[in-house]
Amino acid sequence: MAANVRPLSPKEVVEKKINSIPDAVFEVFNELIAKDFNGAYAIVKQKEVVKRLVEKGLKEKEIYENHWLDVEDVYWKAGWKVEYDKPAYNESYDAYFEFRSRGKK
Repeated sequence: MAANVRPLSPKEVVEKKINSIPDAVFEVFNELIAKDFNGAYAIVKQKEVVKRLVEKGLKEKEIYENHWLDVEDVYWKAGWKVEYDKPAYNESYDAYFEFRSRGKK
């Protein structure tokens, strides 16, 4: 009996991820990228994303448990180079995402 289930390709994983993340997450990231884009890059602070998502009715615990902030590969597909940076144990600054244009889609 042949199985209908097959391994996912990396492209398919990104598609599944897009469909599993609430629209509000992309709305907030898009708003903050547009607000903070200086022509070369945008710095989006994680705490600002979470604050706005909670204001939209999402629960902070759910945001983290469901990895809804793990958007790097989704935005990569849309043409962005995204780097996430958070402080090490001996550092103190706000975690942030840096969005830079990759030049073409």
